[in-house]
Amino acid sequence: MRKIRNCLAALILVLQGGTAASQSPVHWSTDAPMPSARSEIAVAELDGKIYVVGDFTGERELEIYEARGNRWSRGAALPHAVHHPAATALNGKIYAIGGYVSGWTPTADVFEYDPAADHWRAVAPLPTARGALAAAVLDGKIHAVGGVGASGHNTRAHEVYDPSTERWTALAPVPTARDHLAVAATADRLYALGGRIDGGYSRNLSVVEAYDPATDRWETRTQMPTARSGIAAAVLGARIVVVGGEAPAGTFGEVEAYDPRADRWSPLPRLPTPRHGLGAATVGERLYVIGGGPEPGATASSAVESLGP
Repeated sequence: MRKIRNCLAALILVLQGGTAASQSPVHWSTDAPMPSARSEIAVAELDGKIYVVGDFTGERELEIYEARGNRWSRGAALPHAVHHPAATALNGKIYAIGGYVSGWTPTADVFEYDPAADHWRAVAPLPTARGALAAAVLDGKIHAVGGVGASGHNTRAHEVYDPSTERWTALAPVPTARDHLAVAATADRLYALGGRIDGGYSRNLSVVEAYDPATDRWETRTQMPTARSGIAAAVLGARIVVVGGEAPAGTFGEVEAYDPRADRWSPLPRLPTPRHGLGAATVGERLYVIGGGPEPGATASSAVESLGP
């Protein structure tokens, strides 16, 4: 009997150790700073590199961060200055989508960057010009969601770009019109998270809505624990991680992870440098958070911090 008890105890220890290993804690690290201090940017990851586009003060240079070497380089400058754009990667190319130009004029411009040729080219413009939008790739197509339209008010526009035809198509509008939101895609859904109403960060939202491409319909999911805008999000493992943001009282250090299967939120270690208008992208098992303003309004930083095991 004693031998059986000892075997059971050993088995329990093994199982506990396995559980602990599978749920190893994550922590933040400080990485090489970006060569330029920026805010109101967008980022996209491709082949282990993170591409940074846009800037509130007009920086046009394409900043490129190589995660493996923890070093920066630069690519060809954007055709024109833009802030509050969206960005994503698809089929070996980087796309800069919409944003504001010439002050606060929403643009429909979409540019495609070829890393191999270090060259930008204009592709089909958005049907709806807008700034402070968000974008992600789902089923091999780029989905552009929300933002501020030409009227100066929020648009519910949800438009998808098919690179094989180089055409945009309108899909079911996002239920909650907003800007300064984040968008992230899992294997079968697109998620629109947080944001603000008509550009006012005193009117932050915690709403989460999921889009099903099979039905062309949106559904409401569990709200974010913290209402905020000027945020960034990226998929880390099986969860969507939301970072940063701003409100009149200051910037947010909260880092919250959403489990789409369980429809549940959980906290992660706080962002060491709270900021808004930042970018987030995943390389391997690490989430990289780049740039953004450390205080509400027109501030900027070159900070790069990463979260991982």
